[in-house]
Amino acid sequence: MARRRALDFEEMLFSQGFGTRRDCRDLVLSGAVSWEGRVVEDPFEEVAPEGKSFLVNGEEWPYFEKAVIVMNKPSGYECSAKPLHHPSVLSLLPAPLRSRGVQPVGRLDEDTTGLLVLTDDGAFQHYLIHPKHHVPKVYRAVLKYPVTEEFIGRLLGGVVLADDPAPVRAEACEQSGDREVLLTITEGKYHQVKRMAAAAGNRVEALSRIRFGALSLPAGLKPGEWDWVRSRSAITGSKA
Repeated sequence: MARRRALDFEEMLFSQGFGTRRDCRDLVLSGAVSWEGRVVEDPFEEVAPEGKSFLVNGEEWPYFEKAVIVMNKPSGYECSAKPLHHPSVLSLLPAPLRSRGVQPVGRLDEDTTGLLVLTDDGAFQHYLIHPKHHVPKVYRAVLKYPVTEEFIGRLLGGVVLADDPAPVRAEACEQSGDREVLLTITEGKYHQVKRMAAAAGNRVEALSRIRFGALSLPAGLKPGEWDWVRSRSAITGSKA
């Protein structure tokens, strides 16, 4: 088993996004930080924080060397650190998560809602979005016209999008309502679900992602809210 790396409190707070090292030192010296039921007094006291939590101004924060979180993305937000027309989903996060560089894994359109994964782990982000890993994403699409067997057959068989001569197909597609389907894809092309539906002869009126890999949108997580993903296997479906 790998030895857990010891950090002093200043370094630990800095790694978790609580400002500059001086800011983090001042947090400790002001009595704002608690650890295992006691107020921390020495910013240079060493601890092994992995798997534990601390308090800052009474708010509990679990320690993660790299953060992975899930958000229920509301409509009207862009998945960009530099949004053009609407506020960024990052504005819905607390300052420490923004400071440590958490970014969306892939992008949902401004009017697309539902499950969004964010992380500050670049390697894990690359793994999740690289096409060779075939990480499935499941969307609930409300359509303009009634669902037909022909429409589903086209999506499963493959449709051609304007920017790619190679057919793009859904991994799975099932009807979930008169004008609604659950569509599974493993790629992340621009406006992919909307463009696939249009190429198959219909139009997406509303779109929501309900699953990313093995992770489903947590019950009770309201639009704009977020939560920690405490195990990466919750997304990858494996312990690797």
